[in-house]
Amino acid sequence: MKYEKSCGAVVFTRVNGEIRYALIEQHGRVFGFPKGHVEGNETEKETALREIHEEVRLAPRFIEGFRETEEYILPGEEEICKTVVYFLAEYAGQEIVIQPEELAGAPVVSYEEAMELLQFDGKKRILKAANDFLLNAKTDF
Repeated sequence: MKYEKSCGAVVFTRVNGEIRYALIEQHGRVFGFPKGHVEGNETEKETALREIHEEVRLAPRFIEGFRETEEYILPGEEEICKTVVYFLAEYAGQEIVIQPEELAGAPVVSYEEAMELLQFDGKKRILKAANDFLLNAKTDF
């Protein structure tokens, strides 16, 4: 079995004091979070920042203390065990510009709307962990 590692982030902003999550929509109406493969000697956070910038042209800042992983098997001729590391990142005063070759859109939605759009349980678990982290944080980011 082959192993792959990607890194990304649950990206959010605040609109009128409410948390809104920036999802990515891949062609075929599959929703998730910005992420991609680790390249060279990049750290996990360097990979996440590069991928966020490539996919939606944002330069967010990480919220310390949040790191979640998701693992799944990609079927195919040779099965691939994929590990994805997610951080939590906030942006403000920036406009999303999607990478049209890879994405169909990047909606910025409430937690409830994001949970409706996400199709996979692993992604929903990551979003719930991020939302709980933000709601339970002792400081206002």
